[in-house]
Amino acid sequence: MEKENRLKEFFKYAVPSALAMFISSLYTVVDGIFVGQGVGDLALAAVNIVLPFTVMLFGLASMFAIGGGTLVSKNIGANNIDRAVIIFRQVFKFLLITSGIISIICIIFTEQIVTILGATTSLKGLAVEYLRFYAIFCIPNLIGIVLSSFVRNDGRPKLAMISTIAGAVTNIILDYIFIFKFGLGIKGAAIATGLGQIITVSVLLPHFIMKKGYLTFGNVKINKRDLKEFCLIGFPSFFAQGSYSIMVLIHNIVLVMFIGEKGISAYSIINYITTNIYMVLYGLTLGVQPLISYNFGKKDGEQMLGFFKITCISSTIISGFSVIICFIFGPALIGIFTADPVIANLAYIALRIASVSYFAVGINLNTLVYFQALEMPKYSNLSCLLRSVIYLPISLMILYKVFGANGIWAGTILSESLTFITISIVANIRVSTKEVLSA
Repeated sequence: MEKENRLKEFFKYAVPSALAMFISSLYTVVDGIFVGQGVGDLALAAVNIVLPFTVMLFGLASMFAIGGGTLVSKNIGANNIDRAVIIFRQVFKFLLITSGIISIICIIFTEQIVTILGATTSLKGLAVEYLRFYAIFCIPNLIGIVLSSFVRNDGRPKLAMISTIAGAVTNIILDYIFIFKFGLGIKGAAIATGLGQIITVSVLLPHFIMKKGYLTFGNVKINKRDLKEFCLIGFPSFFAQGSYSIMVLIHNIVLVMFIGEKGISAYSIINYITTNIYMVLYGLTLGVQPLISYNFGKKDGEQMLGFFKITCISSTIISGFSVIICFIFGPALIGIFTADPVIANLAYIALRIASVSYFAVGINLNTLVYFQALEMPKYSNLSCLLRSVIYLPISLMILYKVFGANGIWAGTILSESLTFITISIVANIRVSTKEVLSA
């Protein structure tokens, strides 16, 4: 009966979260389709140049969401509701301040940022235009992600899903209107994304304002100790997205060196397609996080490990299904983004190779968030460091020398697999759970 209840809870939380992330990533794909077809391949490459930075912002929001959410769910599980509310209010207040500062910096120093990101002369103008308009909506972009996570931690996973879908649908509709009807070009895509996030926030706010759950808004003084605690726990989520940004940046640099701008265009198409896989896998583990954290507060290790096992099995099934889709429907999916036969052929080869890496990616993401829920972020940070900074550059260089251009696309498979093996050896999930619960 306990296993049946566990599975029921998993579907209640993980499925809406995964679906919301899928819809969210789908509007990113639609963004790519509209930009590629409505503006051109150079605009597509420009968006990919900015991608590491926008992913870093998503990572920052994830840090607030997971770090704060872990502490909130843990305290709710321990029946310490007042403490959970105080943490939520501190996280939200600090997020408002942080997102406002980031928005101002991005608007003022846009050119310098895209230069650091590696924009070529032909891509710089488009990249600047996209990032500047994206930055205007930095506050709702970050708040939408964080509030969605807190609503999930507050026992309303369906509302989190509905808000994300509402924002995504708004984005898709406005993408078409701004790019094709108004001719706003690449900045139209950025504006549509921002307005979509405003809709997401609008759907979420009544939950807190009308006191539909435990968590409510209110003035609170930011405590340095609490700030440090949720930042330390949440940092691996920022590092995880940061490591993804580093991976994209390294790929962009290597592709410019060995293939050129067509390689970047092909890689941007791959990112649009595989982002769907990544976000569904990430959505699964985000959905399960409140359950693991809640049971951590209750000191129920069996439930925690049970949820981890279910998530790993689910992510493996999803990865397998995704690989099949990429192999069978790859050419059709790529054809949506570009009509250039060279880019299309390059992208299909890359897609078939890169999609296989998501078997290891899913397990690595699950492990990363699980250790955050255990309040053992050092192992999560180690995973991020290995997969992006250490193993990926080595994998890319070795595989390129052995297999040529195809080796670039296979670099992620090797780096993610090595990360999985290393973490499994260094930190055993079952042993770590027993240790932290008995402490």
